[in-house]
Amino acid sequence: MADDLAVPQIHPLAVVSAETSIGADTRIWQFAIVLAGARIGSDCNLNAHTLVEGGAVLGDRVTLKCGVYVWDGVILEDDVFCGPNATFTNNKKPRSKEFLEVHPMTLVKRGASIGAGAVILPGVTIGERAMIGAGAVVTRDVPAGETWVGNPARQLISGVVEA
Repeated sequence: MADDLAVPQIHPLAVVSAETSIGADTRIWQFAIVLAGARIGSDCNLNAHTLVEGGAVLGDRVTLKCGVYVWDGVILEDDVFCGPNATFTNNKKPRSKEFLEVHPMTLVKRGASIGAGAVILPGVTIGERAMIGAGAVVTRDVPAGETWVGNPARQLISGVVEA
């Protein structure tokens, strides 16, 4: 079978809406949830206990490790890696039963990596091939190619965090 004809592999214990777009060779593991309207590219890997909301977009070759939830308004471009329990948010002032009509766009650009347990606040852009350290709290845009760590996250230069 030709590569372009390969179908997504969806574990029988995953819950995936028929109203999604999922690319070839994508693997969705047990207890993952993909809601109607989500767009997922080719050759992605969604580990167990992940969620992709209907207004989220994943490019090609995106990896979501266990415990990653990608909410409405979050776009992950090609080759993005999200470590275990990386957390995206999509509302700057959340209140119970108060819903946004439009969510701020959070953009993670091509090839960026987000470490385990990092928190990404809404409306930020993480540049191409940037690296977010484990446990970092990203409150503002991260330029391409930089490594950011800490709370709030700051650029790491030669092992020293910039003020």
